[in-house]
Amino acid sequence: MCDTEVFNAYRHRWWDMSQRRRTFISSVGTATAIGLAGCLGGDGGDGSGGDGGDTDSDGGDGDSGPAARVGMVYATGGLGDGSFNDQAQTGAIRSADELNIEYDESQPEAVQDFGSLQQQYAQSSNPDYDLVCCIGFLQADALTETASQYPEQDFMIVDSVVEADNVGSYVFGEHQGSFLIGLMAAKLTSQDFSAGTGSTQSDSTSVGFVGGVEGDLIGRFEAGYKAGVKHAEEDVDVQTAYVGDFNDPSGGQEAALSMYESGADIVYHAAGNTGTGVFRAAQEAERFAVGVDRDQSVTKSDFSDVILASMVKRVDNAVYTSVESVVNDNFEGGAVNTLGLEQNGVEAVYGQQLGSEIPQGVKDEVSEIRQSIIDGDISVPTDPDNV
Repeated sequence: MCDTEVFNAYRHRWWDMSQRRRTFISSVGTATAIGLAGCLGGDGGDGSGGDGGDTDSDGGDGDSGPAARVGMVYATGGLGDGSFNDQAQTGAIRSADELNIEYDESQPEAVQDFGSLQQQYAQSSNPDYDLVCCIGFLQADALTETASQYPEQDFMIVDSVVEADNVGSYVFGEHQGSFLIGLMAAKLTSQDFSAGTGSTQSDSTSVGFVGGVEGDLIGRFEAGYKAGVKHAEEDVDVQTAYVGDFNDPSGGQEAALSMYESGADIVYHAAGNTGTGVFRAAQEAERFAVGVDRDQSVTKSDFSDVILASMVKRVDNAVYTSVESVVNDNFEGGAVNTLGLEQNGVEAVYGQQLGSEIPQGVKDEVSEIRQSIIDGDISVPTDPDNV
């Protein structure tokens, strides 16, 4: 694997730094643009929610305000998923720490909330937001409309491309990182392997994939995973199921249990908080699972005894980079930024508890294939129907 020192440093600091955000908006119904301004007036300027002493009208310390103000609109599923949204928040926390910015957060309860929350930040004048971060591909339709209504407001979106002069788009090589996970899974299901609470079944060579909402994005995870499995072992069966939600742990558990009962040794999820159910199923069946977006052996440590690895997706880097561009006055609206293996935008990271148990030969092959993908020797498909 490649060096993940930056990721490791920030994942352990996340809990200590989480108070640097200025305020919290739980859903679209809890704040209007006026309400936002009212909530923000008494902050101490360092994102800590202080008592308001010695601050200027903009919430900064003394005569100097923050370098920028950022609004965060998270994906459905909310914070605390130990995955996608939490990874995005890590980027905001890092931005507050290193770039002297302040940020506010909104957790939409449904897809229908995206447009209203985006617009609340865009139309606010006290404070005035320099950037609105829209986390997740399901925000694309709403942002297309919002961006056209507020052409002077800068936005960024993760996991989709919105063609507008005031939107920076960040997409990832999910298929590339998932290929490495598929390779590892195929190698392990093809041998007798035990670690932690899990073990492979000697009479089966089968793995599974649980997706959240079916579509092009999650299809990229599935396609890369299947391709990695087939590259390693042609005769390994891949079971696939979509739950239809990123916040349905019960549905994830049911889907994964069905796979384990059908012979799967390892189930990889790309399903947000729905994946928590996959981990529960792995413990119940005494098999293995693979996390996504963050090192879930850390963020979901109760399941570290069954999490072999995670396909880490550096959404935090996308948030940080976009904020940094605003602070440095070089934000590029209309640009599409792609973060794959070569850019360390995605990576397969071994579990904290079980990683050392994975045979070195498997790790060496994963490392070699990673470089082959970067060098262009292996082309990874993005459509699961073409695997």
